[in-house]
Amino acid sequence: MDFEFAAIASVPWSYLLYGLLCCVLLWQAGLLLDRLWWRPRRLERTLRAQGIGGTPYRFLIGDLKDFGRLNDEAWARPLPLRCHDIVPRVTPFLYNNVRDHGKPCFSWFGPVANVTITDPELVKDVLSNKFGHFEKPQFPALTKLLANGLTTHEGEKWVKHRRILNPAFHLEKLKLMLPAFSASCEELVSRWKEFHGSDGSCEVDVWPELQNLTGDVISRTAFGSSYLEGRRIFQLQSEQAKLFVGAVQRIVIPGYLFLPTRNNRKMRKNNNEVESILRGLIGKRMQAMEEGKTSEGDLLGLLLESNRRDIDENGQPSQGMKMEDVIEECKLFYLAGMETTSVLLTWTMIVLSMHPEWQDLAREEVLGLFERNKPHYEGLSRLKIVTMILHEVLRLYPSATVFSRKTYKDMDIGGVRYPTGVFIEVPVLFINHDPDI
Repeated sequence: MDFEFAAIASVPWSYLLYGLLCCVLLWQAGLLLDRLWWRPRRLERTLRAQGIGGTPYRFLIGDLKDFGRLNDEAWARPLPLRCHDIVPRVTPFLYNNVRDHGKPCFSWFGPVANVTITDPELVKDVLSNKFGHFEKPQFPALTKLLANGLTTHEGEKWVKHRRILNPAFHLEKLKLMLPAFSASCEELVSRWKEFHGSDGSCEVDVWPELQNLTGDVISRTAFGSSYLEGRRIFQLQSEQAKLFVGAVQRIVIPGYLFLPTRNNRKMRKNNNEVESILRGLIGKRMQAMEEGKTSEGDLLGLLLESNRRDIDENGQPSQGMKMEDVIEECKLFYLAGMETTSVLLTWTMIVLSMHPEWQDLAREEVLGLFERNKPHYEGLSRLKIVTMILHEVLRLYPSATVFSRKTYKDMDIGGVRYPTGVFIEVPVLFINHDPDI
């Protein structure tokens, strides 16, 4: 009788448990549906009501499918030589969206509204936080695989890392790195001289050559005598950057980065190897500092010295960077200086080949200042024509095509009210080529 009673009494509890589970699942499903459908639809109506045009929202993927399709179509066609009109080729989706919907306009990065602002005054105000603080869009799982350093930090962590990193980039410290720059360049030119044929000319694919040059320079200036180990980091980070681009378009799929895809496995393997090499380099350098050995004057040594000084001044080890923080900043050294500089150098050579008269003027200026001697820092600042050329190449072929910020609350920008969670896109390449500007 007692057993029968216990069995009967347990039935309502099981129903209650199932009922609670169903409620939780329904609640989670409602939140997911709101994030992936109702909220984007409300955002679209809000933006259109204020006179901003854009693409209609499509469930989950937004405009990512069209983005990829237009890129494939644009990149399949060759670009005519001596043509600098690269916006329709490099950012075809953005180009079409502005053409069809005007300035500003919006599109969809998955379920997130992406508003493109092209007015230079508004851009300056956004980047200077005149309208209030804008957050940096965060993709923690993906960023950790590439470089989670100063450029992704916010608030107090950004302030601390900026304070510790600043001494390493002081002008006087950078001047001391000129011999490393010079050594890498001399090795490159010497190798090119060996390529000469019987007629004194040769054909060189400068893109991989200049990628190796910038990787070598970063390795020497970041890790000093350990730069050969640094070269391996350069190779891995180069591959990681390419894999990163492929992952960005799929990151809107919940849990995508945790799927055992070939791309994801390769990114994790590369990241583990990079972090292993860096942990060994940093550990050796920290041990040498504890033994009283002097710094090599490279970025890693300067960073560790500044970090130790910051800890001593504050009297708290927790105030400095941890080993993981130093590793991420070292990964960022490569990411920030690798592609950006090699892209600039490559396009500079291409554009000078298109305009040999400017090539002659630049050569005359360099030889007039330095003759056949090695360039020195004081003379570099007096290169007016070379500086003009570099600035114009950066305008035509900027190393970064887009900057993004995110509203963390409702914000007014240029008379338009943008709700929380909207991406504000600054299309650098488009602005640099805009005939109205």
